[in-house]
Amino acid sequence: MNVADSERLSRALEKLGYQSTNLADEADIIVLNTCVVRQSAEDKALGRLNSLKPLKSAKPHLIIAVMGCLVGNKGNPALEKRFPWVDAFSAPSDPESILRTVRERHASLFEPISKTGEDDITSLLQEEFGIYTSNQHAVSENLPIVLGCSHACAYCIIPSKRGREISRDPKRIIEEAKTMVARGAKEIVLLGQIVDRYGLDRDDGIHLAELLAMVNDIDGLERIRFLTSHPNYFTDDMIKAVATLPKVMPHIELPIQAGDDEVLKAMRRGYTNAQYRDIIAHIRDLMPDVSIGTDIIVGFPGESEAAFDETYKLLADLKLDVAHLARYSPRPGTYSERFLADDVSADEKMRRFRKLESLQKQVVGEINQRFLGQSVPVLFEERAKGKWRGRSPHNRLVFVESDEILLGQIRDVHIDWAGPWSLLGTLS
Repeated sequence: MNVADSERLSRALEKLGYQSTNLADEADIIVLNTCVVRQSAEDKALGRLNSLKPLKSAKPHLIIAVMGCLVGNKGNPALEKRFPWVDAFSAPSDPESILRTVRERHASLFEPISKTGEDDITSLLQEEFGIYTSNQHAVSENLPIVLGCSHACAYCIIPSKRGREISRDPKRIIEEAKTMVARGAKEIVLLGQIVDRYGLDRDDGIHLAELLAMVNDIDGLERIRFLTSHPNYFTDDMIKAVATLPKVMPHIELPIQAGDDEVLKAMRRGYTNAQYRDIIAHIRDLMPDVSIGTDIIVGFPGESEAAFDETYKLLADLKLDVAHLARYSPRPGTYSERFLADDVSADEKMRRFRKLESLQKQVVGEINQRFLGQSVPVLFEERAKGKWRGRSPHNRLVFVESDEILLGQIRDVHIDWAGPWSLLGTLS
């Protein structure tokens, strides 16, 4: 979601006459788009802000801006007081204050900005994702379809930072998706904090399954992905949509977060270990070859060794294709921070993290061995370290050495080597 927000702001700045640079010393505008889901992410953002102070002193005209969840949808006065050298603070998915600051501060320095009036900024703010032109055409584009979140898990700060859940207009989504495809995108990733809740706050009867069918009909689009789903809302219609729509890739992100029922109840997740297992079994009955990813938090308040063992057993039994692992860190203002004691030590959290990491490495390594000697269609996204990098329909990372220009192409690749995190192959 933050990548999509950053892309939107970048395109708006490009329309104002700016171009991107990878060097902070060359920049006239530096924007930090922040995440605070975990303490480590917040600490990194604050450290980066401190490191920019000398650069601001040396270049007074430099605009430094902060956007995203560190600011929040209601602002953050304490942050503004702590970092007086920051010029603009912007809420998630709302770059208005940054664009207005750019227009005001740089009007005398840059010709494109000096000709930009109030109506032009308003026009930029009315446009959404995928509308802007760009010199850098992405093979895979992120398209938010649900903003905010109204399902408040005990540990999650997102609802208070991004606001209540709003499903975007499906006509607008399709318009933006078509623009992305016209600009060169081959794959579109539909985004939401809980993406399978799309449409529940609307009365037009279009939910995620119906929206996927609409996006599937876009000419020129090759692949569709979506994330992240919630087990409570992953209906039979969704399973059928993934199974039958040819452009929807056979990969589903379905977080469980913990394997113990008491921990799940304390997390306010709304399902049990057995119910999650049933959902996975049902998905695999209809799509035996499907790839499934999950999220796990270790060390949640009250997670005993026996409770952790339930999580370990679930991962060992289900043999999921991806497990995004995190150690619990209390976030200010969340239910768990206010009412539950953070009673698992940092060392124990790390031990549990490493134990699951080792298990998952073994599981995925075994799964990936099945691809040895097979040919898989790969959509190539970029060239990195002398190899072309792309993904299979099951979202596996595939590397190929080739002198051909493979960007944006879907090519069959013969898999010659399989590790736990990537595959290596040659063009078929």
